[in-house]
Amino acid sequence: MADQRVAVVDIGSNSGRVVVIGIDEAGHLQVLANGRAPLRLARDLGRRGRITEGTIERTSAAVRDFRAIGESAGAQSFIALATSAVRESNNAEELLSRIENESGVEVRVIEGDEEARYTFMGAIHGLAIQHGVVADLGGGSVELTRFRRRSASRSWTLPLGSLRLSERFLVDDPPSAKQIASLARHARSALEATELTELARDERLVGTGGTIRNLAKIDHASGSYPIPRLHGYVLSHARVQGIADHLASLRASRRRLVRGLSRERADSIVGGGFALLSVMQHVGATELTVSSHGLREGAAIDASSIPDRTLEDARRASVRALASRFSTWAPDQAERRALIATTLLGTISPDADTAEHERLAQAATLLDIGRSVDYYSRFDHTADLITEADLDCFSHRKLALLSAVVRQAGNERMSVSRYRPLLGRSDAVPVSRLATLLALADEIEHRLPPERSGELTCRVEGKRVLLEAPVYDPWRRDALSERFRTAFGKTLEWGPDR
Repeated sequence: MADQRVAVVDIGSNSGRVVVIGIDEAGHLQVLANGRAPLRLARDLGRRGRITEGTIERTSAAVRDFRAIGESAGAQSFIALATSAVRESNNAEELLSRIENESGVEVRVIEGDEEARYTFMGAIHGLAIQHGVVADLGGGSVELTRFRRRSASRSWTLPLGSLRLSERFLVDDPPSAKQIASLARHARSALEATELTELARDERLVGTGGTIRNLAKIDHASGSYPIPRLHGYVLSHARVQGIADHLASLRASRRRLVRGLSRERADSIVGGGFALLSVMQHVGATELTVSSHGLREGAAIDASSIPDRTLEDARRASVRALASRFSTWAPDQAERRALIATTLLGTISPDADTAEHERLAQAATLLDIGRSVDYYSRFDHTADLITEADLDCFSHRKLALLSAVVRQAGNERMSVSRYRPLLGRSDAVPVSRLATLLALADEIEHRLPPERSGELTCRVEGKRVLLEAPVYDPWRRDALSERFRTAFGKTLEWGPDR
């Protein structure tokens, strides 16, 4: 269960949002409720420099709605922030006063540096990336933050938001090549005026914000992909270019029909796509990692006492947080299964690396959450939950490997081709070996009496592995031994259990 519940309201240039976040003592975030409303503040500014009465009324009503969502979800505190469009408006006080009078919510207008800091904190939370640049592409501006060892070192705020650029440059429907070229020159000039240099070899570009997530959704929906969630999705420069070119060729009415695109972003997505391309070209990024988190999560983190965590600690905490949501999960049994599995791995494959030990322990820990759906299909259900859950600091490839190990433990004929393009032929043997050990550990664990620990006797003598464990049925022993021989090329022999 979450120890803290924080509601964060974000009044952005294109839309307003609220998210209610639960934060446990280990620093794992859980979204408890959310809401969204299209505001289009940047459009008002582009035309008059002021927020119109109609937009003020609509925004105030949205914040009242956001407060109701937060209170319903049990939020203990509210944080309300406004970004570039409100910063730049000539009548911001009128908007803020109306919101406070009608909803009781006090909105704080934050400067670009603070916006970038919150966005950075949220964007990298849950991603296993140590060094790089975070790009937050909003409706009115883009915030860029360089970081080393997960600590921000420098930020820039540029007026290159998707709605702002679309309104200014892309006046035709569809936009002309000349208009797109003018937008690209403008963005390039703004980026060149900063001191933001190209990515170093060990740096990655992280992208967040509604425009980037929508581009990723379009790419995600274009083919078969084994991980449903966007957090951690990798989007290549070539794909961004292809998507932006395709969207630019369509009239807005046709653009709204593109799979994966939110209909309300049809009028701003083209400007945002070319702005993102300019950022990627400027820093020399061939790809970016998408973050589903940003300013709202960062503000919640900043307001909470979250401990510093290693990536391994973050993964361990998120695995436990996921498991604890299910009534069928028994921590003592999970710990015992994990001990059996990792003991077998250490004995049989002493050269196994830390990642393999960690993956096997995670699979053994999570296995029983699938029983909440159906006992007999618990391996498949657990594998599905792994790919859909909000596990921190797992790349999509790590999620695919973990899911594949669990699924193949329940069905040794499963092929890793199910997880293309994240897994390939070279992953077949490592997955098979860990899946075999998980299946073996599961068989042993549920035959142990409650008072027994997960310790067991196992030794290797050349091509023979001698195991003392409470599996007595000859047919079951033979089936496990045959599976073990296929996976490891060794003979598994059973001795008497002590």
